Amino acid sequence: MFANSFWALLPAIIAIALALITKEVYSSLFIGIVVGGLLYSNFNPVLTMQHVFVDGMIGQLSDSWNVGILIFLVVLGNMVMLMNRAGGSVAFGKWATTHVKTKVGAQLATIALGCLIFIDDYFNCLTVGSVMGPVTDKHKISREKLAYLIDATAAPVCIIAPISSWAAAVTGFVDGANGISLFVRAIPYNYYAILTIVMMITLTVTGIDYGPMRLAELNAQAHGNKINKHVKQHASMTGAEDQPMPPVSQKGRVIHLVLPIVTLIVFCVIGMIYTGGFFEGENFVNAFANSDASVGLVFGSVSALIVTMIFMMATKVLSFNECMNAIPEGFKSMVPGILILTFAWTLKAMTDSLGAADYVGGLVETIADKQSFMSILPAIVFVIGAFLAFATGTSWGTFGILIPIVAKVFGSDMNNELMIIAISACMAGAVCGDHCSPISDTTIMASTGGQCHHINHVSTQLPYAITAAAVSCISYIIAGYIRNGIVVLPIAIVLMIGTILGSRVIFKKQQ
Repeated sequence: MFANSFWALLPAIIAIALALITKEVYSSLFIGIVVGGLLYSNFNPVLTMQHVFVDGMIGQLSDSWNVGILIFLVVLGNMVMLMNRAGGSVAFGKWATTHVKTKVGAQLATIALGCLIFIDDYFNCLTVGSVMGPVTDKHKISREKLAYLIDATAAPVCIIAPISSWAAAVTGFVDGANGISLFVRAIPYNYYAILTIVMMITLTVTGIDYGPMRLAELNAQAHGNKINKHVKQHASMTGAEDQPMPPVSQKGRVIHLVLPIVTLIVFCVIGMIYTGGFFEGENFVNAFANSDASVGLVFGSVSALIVTMIFMMATKVLSFNECMNAIPEGFKSMVPGILILTFAWTLKAMTDSLGAADYVGGLVETIADKQSFMSILPAIVFVIGAFLAFATGTSWGTFGILIPIVAKVFGSDMNNELMIIAISACMAGAVCGDHCSPISDTTIMASTGGQCHHINHVSTQLPYAITAAAVSCISYIIAGYIRNGIVVLPIAIVLMIGTILGSRVIFKKQQ
């Protein structure tokens, strides 16, 4: 009765609305999950329990991909704790104060590091947060702004990087076509990803902030992050504020942060291409395209953790016992992220079981069948993709649904520029919705990496994401008629910069 209809989206809509209203994410997600179970079972309480806990939560936690991501998350928490205990983060903070002397410089450095770590969005979120947190704190940049910079250089960068876990995922969704070639051709039309990066740089250089982010920045400038209530909330969730912090080694140097990060990057790349068959004769590009990111990241992170522990002991900044004591502490620091991810995955299972994807896919096919809509089809696909990703919290699932539908409409004709634009709109819309959604795993990771209260990250980021989305939608309308990436992309960038500069005038008048 409720399957394959608008009712299939109701659990996610309820969870998102409650999270934004109450600013309490755990109960909001759980209520959404229960609503999904009730709709699926037609309000049978016994079947609801079965579906929520067995088909949903246990099913998601027994999924090998999800387990791999959780292991990767825990190992990264362990590595961050080791780097902190060894004094690497403190040493890097001291080094950064002599080289990064301004607030603008600290933000640009965060953006640059985020753009350099393009292998995987999860990896990006946690690594950039741990490295740049001390630097942004020294310049009184709010945790909300740090989380935004992390989130905006995670999925948006990965979706335009040909060598990334995201590119590997996209390449498999178009039958009968060279996935890598299609991905590369779609990059100039991926307006949301490109314009998000342009927006970050413009906001940083001009010093413009608006909406809830402006209030967060003013609070950080006035009080700093040490007494920022949102950071206290994060600490209380992990139990960190109730326990005395162990001593940090005074022997730590910058190398005790840099080497573990470099090792992590190198080993994760090796782990991913290993799962793609590189060491069995496959070329590098195809190995990345065929890689199992979840397994590859586990292999890479565990190897990097072992090397890091050996390095810390060999340089005598940490003893064996100190390394071992850091392991459970690193795990505990990731508990909030793990809990939210578990609920978000379970909520997705509820909407999947109700046929949310089939319902939205049917809408796209209906619109695509009308020839009068073909020129504005990319803009329509972008909006639908953004809505679906926002409601379900998954970008991969969204472009996995929409890209095959668009390819089917155009018959996988690689010479049809409108098809390339529409496929890019699928990816851009998926990233946009993922960027906005409080139940997105990448958004959750960005909150964790930035040590920012999750709902505060969502509410401060949302106005910025909506601004980039609006300009992107207009750009897709223009692209649908002009169909030339070289011409449209500069127009889109000018529109984005003009919108931000225009906002400064508007908000100054309101003050």
